[in-house]
Amino acid sequence: MRGRGFLAVSVLAAILVTVATTAILLLVDPKQPKAEAIKTGGLAGGAVVALYALWLNDRRRRIEEARHELESEKVADERFARAVELLGNEADQVRVGAMHVLAVLAGTTPRYKQTVLSVLCAYLRRPFEHASIGEKPEDPDQAFFDKPERAVTPEEDREMTVRMTAQRLITDMLPWGDDPDEIQYHLDLTGAKLVHFRLEGRRFGRLVARRTQFYGISAFREIVLSKPALFSGATFHGRVDLRGGRLNGGISFQDTTFKRELNVTGAVVGTFLHVAPKPPESQIGELEVLAGTAFRIDPTGWRLTGDGQAPARLDDHVQQD
Repeated sequence: MRGRGFLAVSVLAAILVTVATTAILLLVDPKQPKAEAIKTGGLAGGAVVALYALWLNDRRRRIEEARHELESEKVADERFARAVELLGNEADQVRVGAMHVLAVLAGTTPRYKQTVLSVLCAYLRRPFEHASIGEKPEDPDQAFFDKPERAVTPEEDREMTVRMTAQRLITDMLPWGDDPDEIQYHLDLTGAKLVHFRLEGRRFGRLVARRTQFYGISAFREIVLSKPALFSGATFHGRVDLRGGRLNGGISFQDTTFKRELNVTGAVVGTFLHVAPKPPESQIGELEVLAGTAFRIDPTGWRLTGDGQAPARLDDHVQQD
């Protein structure tokens, strides 16, 4: 009904424009042929109708686009809900498939990316045991014993495959290199067990890994964080590669255990620094501390460099962990 009303108004306007234009032309130049004046007036009235047609087409297009967007969002919501539900499926291949669906959804629907990251992190926080995971592997670059004390069950191996998929997808979804995505995504891996976890060159906001167990190489080379990286109470059973990392939001190694070497060559920290009272037995390189960085405790024994080495008072607003 509303469209018909606009049509009636446009037709009436076209008639009025035609009559008015014709009358004005005849008043301005009474000698010109009436047929020409009427023709010109008709063209002016026709222009009004044409403008209405253009407006109507544009309105229909916008309505169609809005309807399509709503349908797309509904489909995305349904896919997301279904994929999350399938993460509880007993079959490992189903869980892997569900994770890939979530990753694709995060790529095609940006509003889902942080949610998908949070869901995958939540999966990794689930209790997990594997007979081959040990605290003192014979090779520090490996995550497993060659000869576990008990036989590894097929269920443990399948679950390990699912978890490694989750780790890889988290890494793949985070911005890096020339990726224009500047949203500050956050990862919460509190209490998780991670194997060969890799975040090289990734840019994001906050990394929470309190009481997290890291097995194998933990690769954080050239990582860029704008918010705190919190490793309070974490244990690194293998090597930690933090070379070239930029921890602009601060870092906490409170009660953190390093069972192998920690490489901080070229790494930079700002805002605040909280280290373990006992430094790593094997620290490679020096950690550069930016001016104005606050310290929780005296970092005696840690190899530091930069303008912010002298302990400073930690302001309340940076007490993140």
